[in-house]
Amino acid sequence: MFSWSFIPWILQIPNLVCAFEISECFFRIKNFRHDGNVMIGAFFPLHYYYTVKKIPHKILINDYEDLYLQYKFKNYQFVLALVFAIKEINRNPQLLPNTSLGFDFYNNPFTEKNTLMNAFIWLTGMNDAKVNYNCKLEQKSAAALTGTSFAISAHMGTLLQLYKIPQLTFGPFDSILSDQAQFTSLYQMAPNDTSLPLGIVSLMLHFKWSWVGLLLTDDHRGMQILSDLKEEMKKNRVCVAFVELISGTWNSLSHKFWKSLGKIEDSSANVIIIFGDTDSLQGLMKNIGQKLTTWKVWIMNSQWDVTNHNDYFMLDSFHGSLTFSHHYEEMVDFTNFIQTVHPSKYPEDTYLPKLWHLFFKCPFSQTDCKLLENCQPNASLDLLPKQNFDTTMSEESYYIYNSVYTVAHSLHEMILNQLQVQQHKNGEEIVFLPWQLHPFLQNNYMNNHVGSHMVMDMKSKFDSKYDIINFWNFPKGMGLRVKVGSFSPYAPHGRQLSLTNQLIQWPAQFTEIPKSVCTNLCGLGFRRTLKEGQDVCCFDCTSCPDNEISNETDMDHCVKCPESHYANTEKNHCLQKTVTFLHFEDPLGMALSSTALCFSAITATVLGIFVKHRDSPIVKANNRALSYILLITLIICFLSSLLFIGQPNTATCILQQTTFGIVFTVALSTVLAKALTVVIAFKVTFPGRLMRWLMISRATNYTIPIFTLLQIILCGIWLGTSPPFVDQDSHAQHGHIIILCNKGSAIAFHCVLGFLYSLAIGSYIMAFLSRNLPDKFNEAKFLTLSMLVFCSVWVTFLPVYHCTKGKFMVAVEVFSILASSAALLGFIFAPKCYIILLKPDKNVFHGIRDKK
Repeated sequence: MFSWSFIPWILQIPNLVCAFEISECFFRIKNFRHDGNVMIGAFFPLHYYYTVKKIPHKILINDYEDLYLQYKFKNYQFVLALVFAIKEINRNPQLLPNTSLGFDFYNNPFTEKNTLMNAFIWLTGMNDAKVNYNCKLEQKSAAALTGTSFAISAHMGTLLQLYKIPQLTFGPFDSILSDQAQFTSLYQMAPNDTSLPLGIVSLMLHFKWSWVGLLLTDDHRGMQILSDLKEEMKKNRVCVAFVELISGTWNSLSHKFWKSLGKIEDSSANVIIIFGDTDSLQGLMKNIGQKLTTWKVWIMNSQWDVTNHNDYFMLDSFHGSLTFSHHYEEMVDFTNFIQTVHPSKYPEDTYLPKLWHLFFKCPFSQTDCKLLENCQPNASLDLLPKQNFDTTMSEESYYIYNSVYTVAHSLHEMILNQLQVQQHKNGEEIVFLPWQLHPFLQNNYMNNHVGSHMVMDMKSKFDSKYDIINFWNFPKGMGLRVKVGSFSPYAPHGRQLSLTNQLIQWPAQFTEIPKSVCTNLCGLGFRRTLKEGQDVCCFDCTSCPDNEISNETDMDHCVKCPESHYANTEKNHCLQKTVTFLHFEDPLGMALSSTALCFSAITATVLGIFVKHRDSPIVKANNRALSYILLITLIICFLSSLLFIGQPNTATCILQQTTFGIVFTVALSTVLAKALTVVIAFKVTFPGRLMRWLMISRATNYTIPIFTLLQIILCGIWLGTSPPFVDQDSHAQHGHIIILCNKGSAIAFHCVLGFLYSLAIGSYIMAFLSRNLPDKFNEAKFLTLSMLVFCSVWVTFLPVYHCTKGKFMVAVEVFSILASSAALLGFIFAPKCYIILLKPDKNVFHGIRDKK
């Protein structure tokens, strides 16, 4: 039985074909069949009607006057895959022997309207279908093949399950269709896409794309993939620049321009993910193709239909796009089969003559609308451009091919099962009802024709391996799909994605791998600083803090260098610090040590002068013994500063502080004794036994051992509780580790200094009180001045010492020792040396007493 339709309106012809007169036969549509013992109903979308202005028809209800017919000849491969599979099965003596397969073909419209019309015709056998009526003479239908969209499969599933007829869908996998409680007779051939988000994100990470846009269908599949993608992206720090949901009602028949396209074109995201099926996103693809958006990389989930749309060839926009396609084995036999297809071999096929008429200009016979004989006898479908017809088996055709084999194997098992139950008479055809096929369709294991083992668990599809296809269309019209990689969810982590970057052609706008980031990656020496209220992919690049580095791009945190290392200027590498100290070869150390030796030599010279002129009045008048002690002590003071220079060790650290404290105590005690001697010498002329006893017994000389003993006790307590030790300062000087002596106990160190301050202040007071006593050789003024300078040096020492670091702390202490010692030497002994050496006439007893 045939179903005829005649459309007397205008036909929209692909504009790539030269203009010629279109025959009336081109508008005639009829369903066709290939007879067999068992029939399969095939519902494929090959043509559809559409309206532009929606002018209501004057007679027909719910119809339009401006009705156009559009053929989808690329989908004709579905029919050829069906024919190819059935021919193979019918030639195979091991599969369904004595039983032949046939098919009933019905066009399935792309839109949901009139979806069930042809299904009712197939079920009832009547063109004017009536529910619950069946005019078929015999029931030979085994199953139905439907696709390609979810909506069409769902609508037909609600009808077919009433009859319990097995329905095999070859469209994208859908979680709702896998609900056995809702669709009891439906089986999906496509694998599940649960690993697709991981595959897409793995591709993003491979090319370091962290800022992508999403174009999704506004349905449950779009919402599910959006949730899965966002979850996977969040784990791997890939951010969504924008999300646009596309209504399924906005298809290729819509002439409305998509207002959001400009927003997408202007987005900083150069990579955009498109998820949906061919039917639901036709309008979107058409708009993108018309705009010739050549500066975006499109990541898609299926091989999109690239039919011409009014000379706006989409392939220009989609050149360089990457597609995730389910992996399937290449079928060379199918390609060879297509090369042999000719209208004369399949006279029942009403679409094949239209292909020859349209592309090879073969005229129709006016009587029966068949092609005239001997027209283009060598013509073949493989001569057509790929954008019009591709001879390589598509993903949907592969599922159709396997669907037919699944039905055949299930029928074969059912027949064998029936033969075990009862013996059939010779020549008697098998009689069965469609619902009897369900147990054999479920969990059916099979080997398909190309040799790849398939587990046909219809109700719970497993994830499959993906091929990554790169679309080449430069120059325009090439239309090549090149496999550039694969993604296997079951491969070990890190090896799931395999890509050959050299094979990938990018959109014409890019000369290298495109970048798609919200913010350029932070370089070496910088770290990411998140912007408040924005995604983690949008950030500022901040230089690493001191002594921290980042030796990789796009780091969240800088890494602190070890104490023994320091960050280089670029802050991308830790360098070994140089161990240093105040050594003698250092300019500062050399200057200080030279100064100490010079002053030591000068002091020794002064001592020699005093020894040589020991009997001179000026030497004797100022307590010769105390002067010798003070000069010897000053020599030791100058030389003790050398303990602070050179590489420290435990011995030098202990000697530094104890020598400094004790020697300076001796020096200051000597100064105090000299000041007391002057005071007592002038008091002896007044009555009083105490003053006379102090003068005769030289009791002032006991101040030196007494105060020195007290300082020794204080240093002993210091060494016993918390002695100085060798320490390292890795922060004082950039790139250096300073080896120095740690004081151990800061309290003890300041107690030693406090004791010295007390002696210096006491000496200053005594010298100050005796500065005006009438003596020609009275040195009280010089003692006062030396103590004033001494106190000034060490009062200034503390704040300066605590403000410096590293070896400069040592230098400050050495300088203070040298400066204070030089003050004692200069102010006390320089005037005496001047008189001894330059003014010997004043160095006499005559006139010692002032006339006053």
